[in-house]
Amino acid sequence: MTDTPQPSRPLRVLAAMSGGVDSAVAAARAAEAGHDVTGVHLALSANPQSFRTGARGCCTIEDSRDARRAADVIGIPFYVWDLADRFREDVVEDFVAEYEAGRTPNPCLRCNEKIKFAALLDKALALGFDAVCTGHYAKVVLREDGTRELHRASDMAKDQSYVLGVLDDRQLAHAMFPLGDTVTTKEEIRAEAERRGLAVAKKPDSHDICFIADGDTQGFLADRLGRAEGDIVDESGAKIGTHEGAYGFTIGQRKGLRIGTPAPDGKPRYVLDISPVTNTVTVGPAASLDVGALTAVKPRWCGAAPAGPGTYTAQLRAHGGETEVTAELVDGELRVRFTEPVRGVAPGQAIVLYDGTRVVGSATIASTVRATADAV
Repeated sequence: MTDTPQPSRPLRVLAAMSGGVDSAVAAARAAEAGHDVTGVHLALSANPQSFRTGARGCCTIEDSRDARRAADVIGIPFYVWDLADRFREDVVEDFVAEYEAGRTPNPCLRCNEKIKFAALLDKALALGFDAVCTGHYAKVVLREDGTRELHRASDMAKDQSYVLGVLDDRQLAHAMFPLGDTVTTKEEIRAEAERRGLAVAKKPDSHDICFIADGDTQGFLADRLGRAEGDIVDESGAKIGTHEGAYGFTIGQRKGLRIGTPAPDGKPRYVLDISPVTNTVTVGPAASLDVGALTAVKPRWCGAAPAGPGTYTAQLRAHGGETEVTAELVDGELRVRFTEPVRGVAPGQAIVLYDGTRVVGSATIASTVRATADAV
């Protein structure tokens, strides 16, 4: 098994260029490797000015212009593709619906699945391109039998394989991640961009959710779902406060609860459960957040589905650490048991399984079992 070698012939590559430094350097490396590269910026909003500006987003008019300037410097053709309707349906509306249902979605993972490696890749292949290139930090590894695997980036500090865990065999066969083998600091990537004459070399990284203009997720959801006052209760069911919408909370949340009554032991309380049916938020001590097992649905495998139970490491957040688990596919659902309890696991989040550095696949968490109950 070796890292994917350079193909014997130049490929027609469509480079997704967000307007940031990573995607610009990735496109430049693909072109330098001899591929026939075309740059494309995805317009993901019908009104891009409503998306974040400056350092806080990846969907603005400014970003489109930055991507175009980078393509000009690299010397590749450049286009802007309007995927706003698809993005609204598959990412934004999904995000709102998940919160409304009391779950905690990951819009970046959904964007990679539905937009960059579904809508974009399908369109690229229809136009005769061989691969889609992005600035993600991950590796595609070619096995001796011709199949491909997705692996963590060489530099764990920048690894983004978690948000790519939704890619299947077909998508991996047409994915190119030129930054995956880079064992360098982000400053060195910026230095490379500067050497190449790319103006985005000093542009700050985008962060947070690109389609929430001011970063106020709760306000964004309230505008779309309306304010609905409900109760905040403790584990016994006693009312200890009120809220303006259960969708504004996530499992494990500590801040912003606005509970006037302190806990009997004086310790902080955390969100333990969200019930959209009764519009109730349950809070309690940190120990009650411990999860010993979970069930996840809609599994997607980066290769063949595992046969029988197995031991893996799991990642539960884009920037989270690994934890050891045993997992088994039962009647289309992924049953996972943690070796040690973990905290703050919320339905709607993605769990991504790893075998060493190899991404086995991902699934969406549907339900959890508390470690205390699990031990009974």
